[in-house]
Amino acid sequence: MKPRTVAIIQARMGASRLPGKVLLYIAGQPMLARVVERTRRARTIDLVVVATTIDPADDVVVEFCQARGFAYSRGSLHDVLDRYYQAARQYEADVIVRITADCPVIDPDVIDHTVNEFFRNGVDFAANRLPPPYGRTYPIGLDTEVCTFTALETAWRNASEPHQREHVMPYLYEKKGRFKVFLVDHEPDYGAMRWTVDTPEDLEFIRQVYARFEGRDDFTWLEILALVEREPGLAAINAGVKHKSLQDIDGLWDNS
Repeated sequence: MKPRTVAIIQARMGASRLPGKVLLYIAGQPMLARVVERTRRARTIDLVVVATTIDPADDVVVEFCQARGFAYSRGSLHDVLDRYYQAARQYEADVIVRITADCPVIDPDVIDHTVNEFFRNGVDFAANRLPPPYGRTYPIGLDTEVCTFTALETAWRNASEPHQREHVMPYLYEKKGRFKVFLVDHEPDYGAMRWTVDTPEDLEFIRQVYARFEGRDDFTWLEILALVEREPGLAAINAGVKHKSLQDIDGLWDNS
């Protein structure tokens, strides 16, 4: 029987650098809608679920999901690993694909490629981006992580460091040999490009990209690449934004 593959998109209103960003509009649609609809086009995905929190501030995320007919779950605000685990259990996932709600140009073909490489290599965890010493060769904003439910459950039971709980997957790849890990690379290397939304500058860049495609959302990452190569001024909009590292956490997860 084919494993049930569920994409879980983490989304909350309380982002530190751009609060409420998941429902900010991009070419007439909230960013979360862009992420969900683009993820739904991945052929390897059986279900897309929005994982938000029990914080009252995220009631609006739930209301939005209900209005759009999006599957959703609610869980811990800061223990995002627990939020993922509970969502995966609720929706009976055999394989979990982690997507974040600040990636409104996530590409279904990139998701499919990462998931297919996960299965082809028979690993516990695969991703198209990892922190040093692994590295990344896909633009920031196409981030896709894939793991088995068994691996996620092991992490949920054993991960104790704050960054392991908040960033969901570090326990799976931090210690060499703990799990079978595969990094999906691209040649040439476009890992320095920034296509995510974490600041007002990022949002303006993404809005400009969507404007160039006249509000469509079916453009591919390769079309964005061609666009920014034609118009280098676009990339300059958010070129000064520092990307968060694995050690950047909200600091409110308590393991006591």
